[in-house]
Amino acid sequence: MRTSRKLVQLERQMASCSTYEDWCEAALEHDALSGKRRWREVDQTTQYDYSQIRLRLDRLRSLRVRHDYQGLLFTLNEGIHGNMGGMGRSSLYQSSKFGTKHLIEQYIDEVADSLRYLAELESDDVTLQQKLDFFYRANICFGRSALMLSGGGVLGFYHLGVVKTLLEQGLLPRVISGSSAGALVAGVVGSHTDEELKHFFDPGNVHFEAEREASVFSRMFFGRNPQIDVRDLENIVARLVPEITFQEAYEKTGRQISITVAPAEAHQRSRLLNAVTSPNVYVRSAVMASCAVPGVFPPVMLMAKNVHGEAQPYLPTRKWVDGSIADDLPAKRLSRLYSTNHYIVSMVNPIATPFLRGSRKSNGLSAALGSLGVGIGREVLNFYRGVVQKNGDNWPRFNLLMNGIHSLIDQEYSGDINIVPSFRWYNPAKILSHLSEKELISLMEGGAHSAFPNIEAIRICSKISRTMEEILNRFEYGDLRPDSAQVRRPRASRRRPPPTRADREAQREQLASLEVAVKPRSKAKVRVKSRRKSAASTSAADKKDSPSDPGRAAA
Repeated sequence: MRTSRKLVQLERQMASCSTYEDWCEAALEHDALSGKRRWREVDQTTQYDYSQIRLRLDRLRSLRVRHDYQGLLFTLNEGIHGNMGGMGRSSLYQSSKFGTKHLIEQYIDEVADSLRYLAELESDDVTLQQKLDFFYRANICFGRSALMLSGGGVLGFYHLGVVKTLLEQGLLPRVISGSSAGALVAGVVGSHTDEELKHFFDPGNVHFEAEREASVFSRMFFGRNPQIDVRDLENIVARLVPEITFQEAYEKTGRQISITVAPAEAHQRSRLLNAVTSPNVYVRSAVMASCAVPGVFPPVMLMAKNVHGEAQPYLPTRKWVDGSIADDLPAKRLSRLYSTNHYIVSMVNPIATPFLRGSRKSNGLSAALGSLGVGIGREVLNFYRGVVQKNGDNWPRFNLLMNGIHSLIDQEYSGDINIVPSFRWYNPAKILSHLSEKELISLMEGGAHSAFPNIEAIRICSKISRTMEEILNRFEYGDLRPDSAQVRRPRASRRRPPPTRADREAQREQLASLEVAVKPRSKAKVRVKSRRKSAASTSAADKKDSPSDPGRAAA
């Protein structure tokens, strides 16, 4: 009885923690008291193949100790997999409050250490070309993590709390997508450096921004006067998102942001705007288009920068609206463009939040009923959609409405890790009404707090991909950068835009340091050559002046 009372007390303490460090302390104490700490220490469970993980862990350690570099390379090559032995199963990260099985954590740490060990290895047993071929191929095979920010109107402030927590923990993915309200947050994150974001998330600045936008942000998505709301939307986007293109934003921050927009006309498909598909489009215009809720804001024409640096229409015959209608979470497109296969979802879309579990467990019956309800709803909409399409010429507006509803229902609203609000149903009147400064701050704090239980899962599941990203950056722009004349860049290169501004500066600094190191050597060589020349000339003169010279003797 006393233990259960203490557990409840710790859960309340975790619910009220304002920092992740305080939450971790309470979570670890909760695991120790509930017996989950012992669960983490024991390998055995039916949820994953613990014997395979233990065997591979011992093998990796043995190969490193025996300096069997080729064996280590072969073992890593066959075992770079995010779900090896089922260790990526979501239930393994929901049993305890903090972390998962120690065996899984040790195995992932060993793989990351082995990758760095091979990258920094100075041995003829593994050539530099073998290293490059392995790391470029393994990076594509293993994949990367992406953060997807859903639409949700005024609830978009929730995303800022999630981004703030991930940034503080060094876990913010480089690939980020957003639609509707999420597009605004993605635009802010993708156009500001880490230092600028730290200032943006400063408590004093957050309160100042919330006070300024308490009324504007609530009208931005659900205002009743479209003309006034469009002006408000333009003002907030202009202040938060600089006038730069997707390519310029990537060069500034290194973050690969993508924004979803939906077509305003029938017979068109949604688009994912980013530095790969549309490098010259302005981020600001993409955010405006993705926030254009149909019936509230007029459709938006995209703008792009031409070769003269001037703004001009992008696809001038097309206009675009709210991206969450067509593709709220564009996982498939991100996978094709950036080789992502692990998705962190920050979800505030009122359509999906009642059905998502987040980090909490749910019984099988409720999950089955939820899936059944969604399936039946989709089939009914498919039937009516077919009927409407047959009479599309007679019912153009109704046809467009049915297509929009079908797109909303026929989407996947979950990822590998779901960060969802503590509330399952948000009052529609609140979404449509004015939000006070206190309510906006509460949404941000709620987003940060909802991210706390998922931090360790994100850290563990993304550690290998983050390690490979770091190593490839070192190979391309850092201390491991090889001589281009000695090796060739593998064909299986990373799917990413050109180097960022920081990458190019690092490359220039490395070249400058190499030049400084080479110059003294060249000067020394010149001095040695001059000494040799002077010595040679002196010996020649001595030979001329010597009595053995026949010319000298004749004189």
